[in-house]
Amino acid sequence: MSGDDPGPLIRLFGLTGGRARPQGETFDLVAIVTTIGDVPEPADLIPEHRAVLTLCRRPTPVADVAAHLRLPLNITRVILGDLRRDGLVTIDRPRPVAQTIDERIYREVLHGLRSL
Repeated sequence: MSGDDPGPLIRLFGLTGGRARPQGETFDLVAIVTTIGDVPEPADLIPEHRAVLTLCRRPTPVADVAAHLRLPLNITRVILGDLRRDGLVTIDRPRPVAQTIDERIYREVLHGLRSL
């Protein structure tokens, strides 16, 4: 580390403005982050915010966002909370598997039962 480099802790502190927790509703590792496509991107976003918006064009779990950014989970949550507050992303709980079954599958099961 050079004498001019303030170190990783100072940098992380700067990314979050000293906050350790996101504002608003809490979310966990498996929550799904999705960029809101019809909202213009502000010009003053930091590189980490831009990276999240690019990555989350497809629904992405919080844990994957943290891994992609190579940042601690609490820092990632603060960044995601800021983007959610600004209306740039949604953060949703994953739907239980039972709720993700396609209507087509229900029809196939019903058809199979009727053929018995």
